[in-house]
Amino acid sequence: MKLPRLKRKTVTEASLSFTFTRRAMVVGGLQAGIGAMLIGRMAWISVAENEKYNLLSESNRVNLTLIPPRRGWILDRNGRALANNRTDFRVDLIPERVTDPEGTLRSLAHLLALAPDEVERIRTELDKAPGFRPVQVAEKLTYDQFAAVSVRLPDLPGVAPSQGFSRYYPTGSTVGHLLGYVGAASAKDYEKRKDPLLITPGFKVGKEGLEKWFDLELTGKPGAKRVEVTARGKIVRELTTRPDAPGNAVKLTIDAGLQDYAGRRLGAESGSCIVLDCLTGEILCMASMPSYDPNNFSDGISHDEWDMLSSDERHPLINKSLNALYPPGSTFKPMVAMALQSAGVDPKERVHCPGGYRLGNRFFRCLGRHGSVDMHRALAKSCNTYFYTMGNRVGIDVIARMGHAMGFGEKFDLPVSSQSYGTMPDTAWKMRRYDQKWTASDTLNASIGQGYVVVNPLQLAVMAGRIASGRNIQPRLVKGRYPEAPFMPFPKEHFDAVRGGMWEVVNGDGTAGRSRLDLPGIQMGGKTGTAQVRKIAGSQRGQSGAWKYRDHGLFVCFAPTSNPRYAASVVIEHGMGGSRAAAPVAKDVLTYLFDPAKAMARLEELEKGWGGPPAERMERQMAAYRLAKAIKKGEVVPKPADASEAENSANAAASANVSETADNPPPQRDPNREAGR
Repeated sequence: MKLPRLKRKTVTEASLSFTFTRRAMVVGGLQAGIGAMLIGRMAWISVAENEKYNLLSESNRVNLTLIPPRRGWILDRNGRALANNRTDFRVDLIPERVTDPEGTLRSLAHLLALAPDEVERIRTELDKAPGFRPVQVAEKLTYDQFAAVSVRLPDLPGVAPSQGFSRYYPTGSTVGHLLGYVGAASAKDYEKRKDPLLITPGFKVGKEGLEKWFDLELTGKPGAKRVEVTARGKIVRELTTRPDAPGNAVKLTIDAGLQDYAGRRLGAESGSCIVLDCLTGEILCMASMPSYDPNNFSDGISHDEWDMLSSDERHPLINKSLNALYPPGSTFKPMVAMALQSAGVDPKERVHCPGGYRLGNRFFRCLGRHGSVDMHRALAKSCNTYFYTMGNRVGIDVIARMGHAMGFGEKFDLPVSSQSYGTMPDTAWKMRRYDQKWTASDTLNASIGQGYVVVNPLQLAVMAGRIASGRNIQPRLVKGRYPEAPFMPFPKEHFDAVRGGMWEVVNGDGTAGRSRLDLPGIQMGGKTGTAQVRKIAGSQRGQSGAWKYRDHGLFVCFAPTSNPRYAASVVIEHGMGGSRAAAPVAKDVLTYLFDPAKAMARLEELEKGWGGPPAERMERQMAAYRLAKAIKKGEVVPKPADASEAENSANAAASANVSETADNPPPQRDPNREAGR
């Protein structure tokens, strides 16, 4: 079968020309459309988004960095700097920009001569830090060190050298607990405030003490710097700079000279010294020792130094003036004497002291056999029997009401993040706390400042100030125009009776006779106290053995007795007695207020035996700690020349601050007897 033949289409020149023209029109249309889109996009970028891309191109060419503001100064009452700023060079690492952490650390360690523990600190912080938070490498660099890092920046991505200001505390550790310190903002700080200033290298926030409380007030406004750079980040030139605005200054009631003197006078002891104005309540000094150097914390403390401080049995990281609590011992008795008079006890009424007080089948012992004593004599000789007898007569609730009126168990309105306010117990308190009734033996213990009673050193100073002036003073730390405090609602005769007994303590044959002021026409009134740490059997209970088991020594005072203006409290932890450890410190500190030259001469002589001022002793202590740590690890480390000297100095300091003021050998004591001296 034959298939039909297909008809062949004839292609002419005209048809070919038409087909080509149609395809060309389609392609041309597509090209025109694409061209129109490109022109439109270019117009959009160049016109509508002109500002955006100008900024992007400018950011590639120019680096804009914030300049951390200088913190406001913290000043004393006379305008002297307690905390200021000083120019320095520093180097930081920006974690998210570091490409070779180990190589960068090796280079920086070589250029800046970093110690091994510093390198380890940086490595640890670099591992833990969020990408946005800078890690401090070093501060207070020399210009040569700063320049050596700066010229190598193209080879050290993530390294950020800068010139700025660092916080500086002229008196070091003597203001550590009072002012606190500053440090780099944490991730929590940044999440809370979302302020880019917090992630700016060199910027620091208050971490403790007044630095933390007044952080926003002390923080100024940041400046800014525009720098032209190459594609690799190398600086070409500086374009413009807007200076920062410093923060506001904070003026305190503190006397810088007295604060430094009190801290140094505490020596190697662990304790507190507080002095305040009897008329206004202004705190002139609030020293707590041992302490830390806030300069070291602000610069970035090493692991070794932190370990040494945190393991020290004298607890240098605790502010003893506000956060430590102690039984007040016999320093409590002036307040009890006020309570007795408010309950109708005649200060001339006499009590026979046979050496103690019998309650049922228990005999509460006194410090001695004082015979017939009235209130004046009982305060002078710290007779427990008198206060046992009268305290049991009036009851604990009367004593507690006066205790609160004198500041015990109270929290004061101060710019501090924490303060422990202790316990001023009464019958209702014991029922709430222990679901037990108050007993007569509880009253006897409380009457001499033992038992459930615990106070902080500031409360002791406030009590001394209120008794000395008769005014309801409130402690103040920020300088202002404060009027004299109002008088308390108690008869003047009551205050006179107590002040007379406190005068006898120091200037008569009382328990602190060797601490009377050696100043013409100026006398000090006071009250010693010794507080038990725990019950220890034996004749030398609390007066020997391990340091941490010895009794505390306390002293409260005021001066001049003719017209009281200053009140003070001194607490020496495990000092074994108020007359032997605390009263001599108070004597020298009050002497400084009236005759600074004489007091300084005395201090310089003492520090020769202690191994120098606190900074020198801390440096030797740190050297000895590092040596001991190296030996423990089995490392071969050459022994520093002053390692043994550090230990000897510390021992000499501890003994000198006690032995040179001891009145008599430690008294023989009984387990049922409170140490009143």
